[in-house]
Amino acid sequence: MEFRFACQPGCTNCCRGQGFVYLTEDDIVRAAEFLGMTPATFEKRYVYRTRNQRRLRTPRAVRCPFLREEGCSIHPAKPTQCRLYPFWPELIGNPRAWYGAGSDCPGIGQGELVQIETVRDSARQMREAYPHFYS
Repeated sequence: MEFRFACQPGCTNCCRGQGFVYLTEDDIVRAAEFLGMTPATFEKRYVYRTRNQRRLRTPRAVRCPFLREEGCSIHPAKPTQCRLYPFWPELIGNPRAWYGAGSDCPGIGQGELVQIETVRDSARQMREAYPHFYS
């Protein structure tokens, strides 16, 4: 299986799909700092916390409170889940899932070949960041 991926200018398809954006504690700290607020303020304003996980609150009309017409308004501090897409374990471990994701993501199959070490490292980071999803 080969992995080619190049995020396409102006595309925000990954931000508009079904599902939630899950957060690590580091994601909260990084985004809060980027926005010039404390992690506690960021969490109160943007985070829904359950016993086992944290995720972004989702406004009614959009999937992410930071998605703007021009893209992610916190791009330099975006959550781990977003930063590592599409190199999630469930996609790279399954050719059908990888190529299927390409129907929504025009960057899959584009650009230079991504080194397998890079792909595996991203998948490892996802497993470490979200162990309750990959146990």
